[in-house]
Amino acid sequence: MPAATPAVSFDPALGLAVLRTPNSVYAVRIGADGSPRHLHWGPALDPAALADPRSPADSSFEAEAAADELAVQTGARFGPAGLQVRFADGTTGAQWNFLGSRIAGGELRLRLADRRYPLAAELCYRVRPGSDVIERWTELTHTGDDAPVTVHRLDSASWTAPQLADYRLSHLVGGWNSEFQLVRDHLPVAETTLTSRRGITSHHANPWLALDDGTATEQHGEVWSTALAWSGSWRITVHRDPVGRTTWTGGYGHEGLSWTLAPGETLHTPVFAGLYSPDGFGGASRAWHTHVRSAVLPTPDRDLPVLYNSWEATGFDVDHDGQLRLAALAARLGAELFVLDDGWFGARTGDRAGLGDWTPRPEAFPAGLRPLADEVHRLGMAFGLWVEPEMVNRDSDLYRAHPDWVIHTPTRDATELRNQLMLNFAVPEVEAWAHRTLDRLVREYDVDWLKWDANRAVTEAGRPGHPDPDRLWIDHTRAVHRIMDRLRADHPGLRIEACAGGGGRVDLGVLARTDQAWTSDNTDPVDRISIQHGFSQLFPAQTMASWVTDSPNVATGRTTPLRFRFHVAMAGALGLGGDLLRWTEQELDEATALIARYKEIRPLVQHGRQHRLTAAGGVTAVHYASEDGADHAVLAFRPTTRFGHRSAPLRLSALDDRARYLDLDTGHEYSGAVLRHRGIELRLPAGDHASRLVRLRRTG
Repeated sequence: MPAATPAVSFDPALGLAVLRTPNSVYAVRIGADGSPRHLHWGPALDPAALADPRSPADSSFEAEAAADELAVQTGARFGPAGLQVRFADGTTGAQWNFLGSRIAGGELRLRLADRRYPLAAELCYRVRPGSDVIERWTELTHTGDDAPVTVHRLDSASWTAPQLADYRLSHLVGGWNSEFQLVRDHLPVAETTLTSRRGITSHHANPWLALDDGTATEQHGEVWSTALAWSGSWRITVHRDPVGRTTWTGGYGHEGLSWTLAPGETLHTPVFAGLYSPDGFGGASRAWHTHVRSAVLPTPDRDLPVLYNSWEATGFDVDHDGQLRLAALAARLGAELFVLDDGWFGARTGDRAGLGDWTPRPEAFPAGLRPLADEVHRLGMAFGLWVEPEMVNRDSDLYRAHPDWVIHTPTRDATELRNQLMLNFAVPEVEAWAHRTLDRLVREYDVDWLKWDANRAVTEAGRPGHPDPDRLWIDHTRAVHRIMDRLRADHPGLRIEACAGGGGRVDLGVLARTDQAWTSDNTDPVDRISIQHGFSQLFPAQTMASWVTDSPNVATGRTTPLRFRFHVAMAGALGLGGDLLRWTEQELDEATALIARYKEIRPLVQHGRQHRLTAAGGVTAVHYASEDGADHAVLAFRPTTRFGHRSAPLRLSALDDRARYLDLDTGHEYSGAVLRHRGIELRLPAGDHASRLVRLRRTG
């Protein structure tokens, strides 16, 4: 048999680097000026047969418009530069000599050195078996022993789309309580910038995007998609120029920042990953989900527990006896994890005091948290604790002892958000305190789960007396990641939930050290349908914390039936957040039955392949299929109904035409061809806020 084609290769004679995935080929050719230039990203073909990268314009003014793998400031390049540097003599920009390549396993490194200055770069690429995702990052090194180099911009990578008839940009927008809203826009001939200047990933934008020619659907069409693995400020600039080139460059940090690169020092960027899918937006999402499970999440094979969180039941009115009553009811319903939320520590009876003082509040827990933790464990549940370690109130013992630990600029008035300031984890002493404090809590109370919250953005960022003050924007985020990594290493059973006032810090970087993300503080099921739809473009269902809370909803005032609330929340990692002490016996029994149903389909939801579906009549659905295609669960929702407009059958595109399927709840058997092409009659309940769970099993 012929030898398998390697996933990564470099041909020195052609200056050609090639990365192969199951459904794509990515190719780079070294240009005459020593710069790696983009050649191809798309369907499998022989890139050696392709012409050298060149400008799409027949004009001397656009001679350098052939796309760079990391755009620089020199030459006749006038698009956004991903690398912006200034040397000690005032010279800006890099000009490269190509030094060669290195390949190890699925990793390729293209080695570059500036022609006249002590600056080197490695453009790094990685592919993984069975994945269409290409991971890219940059390592920039000062190779001299003289003056520092100022770095104004260091992106992880530049990406290039092929020439298409038109371009459409898909991205996620929103705000607090309305995160992950999917927007698909015609891409203008201009520079379009997506960014966060907040020091966190942001509720308002997410560092994910997708490009297509405007005709792709859930099931059909070519899609190019990228995602940045960074949990702080970031910027991605998409440039569609008038001559027919469309590129985008992205990385950590927002505009206006600079970093100093000292002699001998290397800056490592976060990963900026990308994939090509020939199977529409749904195919791209499923490829991302596979990547997140196989290469990002720390423990992807573990089921996420059904949790109960006490926040919406108690707010800050927390005490030992009340938590015990809630824990008993949560265990009765079938919850597997009890999370004690805000208000348990210091002088924390509201949001103006106590942050930073991570010891139990004596008035609420006279004997500390150990009796509660022990009782939760006796009830058969894991014990979780809410923390916000990056923040501090002025009214706290920690702030009174260390006012210099906060992020601040001495000559500027400090902005308080939610009556709190932000600790500077870029300072080693503060990072050490945070790790020590969290490690103590986990050990002292046998904590199984930390809900790590962050309820404010960075303002008045400064590091008085520091020679490189803007490093704070990088170093704080890296310290957060480091602390999470250390906690997991020291406590192998510990699980962490990422939270930032809802979905303000959700990205591939934070998910590499957490188990799930709190999607939004808005738990209204109608709003959650669109939030969860946007979230699923990149992230798999097992990472999506989804709660059932009280009705009317605290955020919207909307009244919805318990069944509808459960069905929407069952589309992710199911949780409960209502005041169970006020639920009727009928509601408690119904919830118990629905939680049991969720546990039956949990392997499909959390580990299966997700398909997003729609049907006429206002119906949307999520369909989860096992890897072998034998088992299926469909959650269908109709938020509103119109008189005289019956919901159309729902076509189940993930089924096999040649197979037959049994409805496990009704006993009806169907042809796969009928369910795929005509659809299943959902028979939803009458009225608004209707939903149904369908479970199917292949019988032949």
